[in-house]
Amino acid sequence: MLSESGVFICVNTLVAGAVRNKSGVEGVITESRMGREFFKARCFVDCTAYGDLSAHAGAEYLELNDYAVCNSMGMGNVNIEKLHNFLTSKNAVGDFALGLRDGQEGQIIRLGSEGAGSGDAKLPSGFTEGINKIGSGLITTTVHDNYLMFIKVNYKMPGTPLNRDDVAKAELQIRKNQYKTLELFKKYLPGCENAFMARTSPSLNIRRGRTIICDYDISSKDVLDGRHFDDDIMAYGFHDEAPRLQVKNGGTYGVPFKALRVKTIDNLLAAGMLITSDHHAHMSTRNTVCSMGQGQAAGTAAALCAAKNCGTRELSYSDLRKTLEKDDVYFES
Repeated sequence: MLSESGVFICVNTLVAGAVRNKSGVEGVITESRMGREFFKARCFVDCTAYGDLSAHAGAEYLELNDYAVCNSMGMGNVNIEKLHNFLTSKNAVGDFALGLRDGQEGQIIRLGSEGAGSGDAKLPSGFTEGINKIGSGLITTTVHDNYLMFIKVNYKMPGTPLNRDDVAKAELQIRKNQYKTLELFKKYLPGCENAFMARTSPSLNIRRGRTIICDYDISSKDVLDGRHFDDDIMAYGFHDEAPRLQVKNGGTYGVPFKALRVKTIDNLLAAGMLITSDHHAHMSTRNTVCSMGQGQAAGTAAALCAAKNCGTRELSYSDLRKTLEKDDVYFES
């Protein structure tokens, strides 16, 4: 889609700095195997997850480190039906869904246990104690026979995901914990006796790096009360802490444009994991679909600002709203 739209794509390129003018960002310094380059633009969007551009540009930010980092792995040579039967016998089935697996309908594609990772005694104590200590869980998704696509291994790292050396140590610890998790599955869970590690993610993943201070900070109350704003850029309703926390009456809340405008910088927007300091609100706003909506709005706003040669606070909301509606963005009626 980017290529078809005529976008100049720079992959394998990192933000190395930013040049400021009086009110905004004049350009971005990047580093790649071609060397150092300087890109000028009228408006910028930071979707780096770590908030690198905003930080280089001098924006205020928080380092909350309020999530575990994680890496996922896939396990091959497993029998998910046998595992399901075992969990059923222990009254320990939590997540469960049937669907299409290797071309055949009505197969188990999602399976989890209420016992794993919660200290519940339904499963063997050696398994739950080991899983709790490591930070792993027994919940998986699969669309292929004999394969658990996704086993998550969480790690509450000391320090911060913004520190190179802290991350290097965490990478090593998580890899060790993945092997320990595999051994626990093989030892205690029928269907997994001959499992092997089929894949891992190439690096640890974060749910939050820097939190960039913007013109508005979405609160948990905003989310749970289903609040909408006079400058909504989308409507959203999923919460990752449901059913304990969920939007009132199964409704939606709005993400306001002001929550994307980086404070004190006139031509910089932030989106995705970068916004919302409230942890419980962030458990909704950081999710994939919400981040996609924010990204579309931020990109659209940046394009309009560039075309109109105006700052993000000078941009007419009605122009932004009309463009988003034309592009089929969903708003609560």
